[in-house]
Formats: sequence, structure tokens, C-alpha cells
Amino acid sequence: MFRLLLHICCAPCLCCPYQALSDEKTAVTGFWFNPNIHPYREYQARLGSVRDFAQKHELEMIYDDSYPLEENISLLLKDRCRACYYIRLEAAAREAAQRGYDGFSTTLLYSIYQKHDLIRDLGAEIGRKHGVKFSYRDFRTGWEEGRAKARELDLYRQKYCGCIFSERDRYFKIKN
Repeated sequence: MFRLLLHICCAPCLCCPYQALSDEKTAVTGFWFNPNIHPYREYQARLGSVRDFAQKHELEMIYDDSYPLEENISLLLKDRCRACYYIRLEAAAREAAQRGYDGFSTTLLYSIYQKHDLIRDLGAEIGRKHGVKFSYRDFRTGWEEGRAKARELDLYRQKYCGCIFSERDRYFKIKN
């Protein structure tokens, strides 16, 4: 059985990938590391929702709830989406390699708003660096089903990607 460490950005984005991977009998362990989420209250709301989902679905989890704010913001100032993906995929790959997983992936691949080509390329690069396979899977086909499941489970649903810049852009209608 393939053992996958799945980086989780938020509970609503977990619904579809978790179901698909479970149906395929993939041994999934969730991984929470999201220092990109601002403000801190938003971070806590998303983390709480992931904890609830994991408990209800008996999903094994690894939580890295460190919050290196200054380091994260300085990286985001350079190339925000690339940096945001990189720090989270890097942490997931490192964790997967250290714990002997067959591969790693991310629920970011569920979102129709994320840059899939960039995530795929970074994931493959980081996976090679750590000697663990990045499992690219386009989960966007389950977008509507996942949204319905998140509503059904009454999961906290955020209104922006996570970083302080995406929150600003939400109000100013700026697209990165």
C-alpha cells in the first residue's frame, strides 16, 4: 500500500482528495504546516477545522503548528505564491522523507484558484532534493463535490487563499 503524507492547506480542500485517496486504498497521513495564513485568528480557525475533520474521519495527522511570521513574510515579499508553495512543500517533503513515506502531496491541488503547474514543478524539484516522490494529482475535477461536502460537514470556509496579501486582494479585487 502506498503511504502518502498529504499537506493540508485547509479542511474544505481536504474533502475531495481525502475521499479519492481513501477510495483508492492509499494510506494517507495528513500534515499541517501553514505559516502563510494571516491573521493569526484565521490561522486558528483553519487549524481548528482541520482538527475537527481529522477527528471525525479518524485521519492520522502530523501537526507542525510553528508560526515563523517574520521569516514567512520576508519570503512572501519576493515572489509570494512561489514562496508560499515552496515553504509548505519543503516542510512536507522533509517530513515524508524523515518518516519513510512513499510520497507526499498537497490539498492545494484541489483548488481551482491555485497555480497547478508551479505546484507540480516545485513538488517534483523538492521531492528529488529529499529523495521522496511528489504525487501530482489534479483534484479540481471534484471541486463542486468537495464544496458540497464541506458545507454538509459545516467546515469553516475561508474567503481568501491565506496570506496577508491575498486577504488585501480579496477586498481590492487584485489578481496575483
